[in-house]
Amino acid sequence: MDKIHDIAVLVGSLRKDSINRKVANVLAEVAPEGLKLSIIEIGQLPIYNQDGDENPPAEWTAFRERIRSADAVLFVTPEHNRSVPAALKNALDVGSRPYGQSAWSGKPGAVVSASPGGIGGFGANHHLRQSLVFLNVPAMPQPEAYIGGADKLFDAQGKLVNDGTRKFLQNFMEAFGSWIAANGKS
Repeated sequence: MDKIHDIAVLVGSLRKDSINRKVANVLAEVAPEGLKLSIIEIGQLPIYNQDGDENPPAEWTAFRERIRSADAVLFVTPEHNRSVPAALKNALDVGSRPYGQSAWSGKPGAVVSASPGGIGGFGANHHLRQSLVFLNVPAMPQPEAYIGGADKLFDAQGKLVNDGTRKFLQNFMEAFGSWIAANGKS
């Protein structure tokens, strides 16, 4: 990869000791040369309300500009009630408005879901993909990434201790790099 691709990473969990943030950090560690991952914070975004479109809060404007400047987006999320957490849905809404001015449009994307449960956030992963279709984010179809039992994969310092998972995530990021090259803007 000749170009450095700026990847905006959105973590659906706001918890201080978030499993998904730990996964996002590992993804940044194992990403191939040429992919620079940066976590974009979403917890500070005021709830989207169309009444704010004419005079948007500064947080909305900064977030939209940051998403627009990224070459691609990577979502790392837990599952809440078979869907994405409210903070992540709010970030999608903030970035997609005002209507016709979506910051997401055309950005190659990928989704990783992680959960202590056995199905690894499958419902959230697929529900998010449904929104990404509407937002015109071409989401990488394969490999899919549902990380079950994720609470057992890290030590007390938050370091990944499972070599099989590390290799899987490394392969995922290599595939994502190829996806960005094939679907991104030059």
